[in-house]
Amino acid sequence: MSMYAFPMATLTITKSPKSIEAIADQLKALGDQTRLEIVMKVAASENQELCVCDLTPSIGLSQGTVSHHLRLLQEAGLLDREQRGKWAYFSITEKGDTLLKALGIIKK
Repeated sequence: MSMYAFPMATLTITKSPKSIEAIADQLKALGDQTRLEIVMKVAASENQELCVCDLTPSIGLSQGTVSHHLRLLQEAGLLDREQRGKWAYFSITEKGDTLLKALGIIKK
């Protein structure tokens, strides 16, 4: 097991290939400026949750493009999706919260 110290927290990564691959996928997802902006907006929102209807205008991209980025963040394990009527709400996952704190993107 390896420990990586970041300014805000410590992230523990086992040497298992699956664990390393999962972290790499999450970091890859955050490597895109739009996806990083989405995660930061969700993290900064009340209860770390936002509706796609609120994200689309604030990001300034089409609803389809925002949905694409949200799907990639969800597949990387950074966001959860909950359907409420016709709208989808996205929230930070526990693993996403841990990674974002370790990177100093959100506070403890």
